Amino acid sequence: MNQDEIYMQRALELAAKAAAEDEVPVGAVLVVNDEIVGEGYNQVITLSDPSAHAEAQAIRAAGKAIDNYRLVDSTLYVTLEPCAMCAGLITHARVKRLVFGATDPRTGATGTAIEVLNHASMNHKVDVQGGILSDACGDILRQFFRARR
Repeated sequence: MNQDEIYMQRALELAAKAAAEDEVPVGAVLVVNDEIVGEGYNQVITLSDPSAHAEAQAIRAAGKAIDNYRLVDSTLYVTLEPCAMCAGLITHARVKRLVFGATDPRTGATGTAIEVLNHASMNHKVDVQGGILSDACGDILRQFFRARR
């Protein structure tokens, strides 16, 4: 396994925690200098907070851990392509690199459904790589929604 897969595996573990709490199973890990400084998973229902997406939780934790709202030279690993809200947050936090697993054809904001993250008007650009452990990332979501139908 390479570094991206190792960190994505941790994000998958966090997604499983979300599923265990009846939340949409998305997990995120924020890394600076090969060290995890923030982790999160979807908790919108648990916290009654529509902004408590996995990415937001990981970014909030990382900001507190490094005592800075700018996460320069960081990489965010997330099991699902970020939505528009999270793409905006990633930009404002100055995350350097985004690595995601499964694409989101309905709300993916890195170009799948819409382009927010690297829109021409944005002053900060993020290196984006999708498809890391995409089968496992997609499977956990499919299983979760299949069980609810």
